[in-house]
Amino acid sequence: MAIRLSPSPPRTFTRRALLALAACAGLLAVAAAPQVASPASAAAPVPIEVYGAWHCSNDYCTWGAVRGAEEFDRANHWLIERATEAEPSVNLVVLSFVNPLKLLNQTTDATTLNGIPRGMTPDIVRYFTDAGVRVMVSIGGITYTDAWNTALAQDASGLGRRAAALATTLGVGVEIDYEQNADPNLAGLQAFIDAYRAAHPYDAAGASPMARLTIDLAAGDRWLIALTRKATADWLRTDLPVLDYANAMVPARQPRNAADAQANWQEHVDGKAQYSPKIPPLAPAKFTGGLYVALGGKPLPECTNYAQSLQKATAPFVQSVASRVGTSAGMLGYMFWAAERPSTRGIGTVPPNTCEGGMGVAARTLAIPVPMMPLRQQ
Repeated sequence: MAIRLSPSPPRTFTRRALLALAACAGLLAVAAAPQVASPASAAAPVPIEVYGAWHCSNDYCTWGAVRGAEEFDRANHWLIERATEAEPSVNLVVLSFVNPLKLLNQTTDATTLNGIPRGMTPDIVRYFTDAGVRVMVSIGGITYTDAWNTALAQDASGLGRRAAALATTLGVGVEIDYEQNADPNLAGLQAFIDAYRAAHPYDAAGASPMARLTIDLAAGDRWLIALTRKATADWLRTDLPVLDYANAMVPARQPRNAADAQANWQEHVDGKAQYSPKIPPLAPAKFTGGLYVALGGKPLPECTNYAQSLQKATAPFVQSVASRVGTSAGMLGYMFWAAERPSTRGIGTVPPNTCEGGMGVAARTLAIPVPMMPLRQQ
């Protein structure tokens, strides 16, 4: 995950990568972010609760082949052990992506088995959960937007039941990554959520991995507008929660500075009263902010140099931004795009470009809880 300005991001398969697979759509122009005041909150900083990475395997987010244990560990060991410390660098990984139409149709082909990517196996899930790291799978991504539309039109409730069964089979949570900007099928998505929740009811304690159901939104409120309005008004309320939280995805490129990143996130906190219909404010405790950990041909500070990173610069904002709704200041935390090989070009996060010096140091400095604790509800 992370799209995120208002027009949002490329990720490989989602708008996250500047150079995505041939099947991926081209970059959207990113609207300039408005200036935002410094974190106007006198509240004491709250702990970071969610600190995770989207994970693209070694084939650019297809997860089309079964991985060997030793080979997978060589590429990803930094996620479960930060340098010489026997503690993970993250408390969440989101395996990205599942094709929603293949999931609905229970497709079996070269890269998919009964609708699930062949590389998303119980062994991969256990690799992380044995280290205390929560695992989710992401359904969608920008490449699979048409697949989402077709599946929702064909049998939205059936897709929700298939997603719930996938969660049960692997023992994971599910992320909705439906990146239809114009006229999304919100009635269908509601039916999907209802069917999923019928199998895995909302769990405020977070004890059931399968009950964790989240959604990706743009970096700010100026892209995926209809989806953001619906999610904020109906699914991410603090009084009647349906989804656990949202991820404000990455914009088309890494923000230039902390102010740019914070401007995106502030839009979710403030909402858009000037829109018709308006987008209501979103409680900070109901979303994470997205940054890149891998992009292009050289390491980013998020990966290798915490002292120079945007996560260090934005942490005071993330931990204290004042809420317009609910009772608690501070966002849930961060998500990073993306571990291993998020693009056909670029170095990714595989050796020798692993991320102990960035995310690993951050996990220690920010005292990231592993395993993840119950999340704030207000």
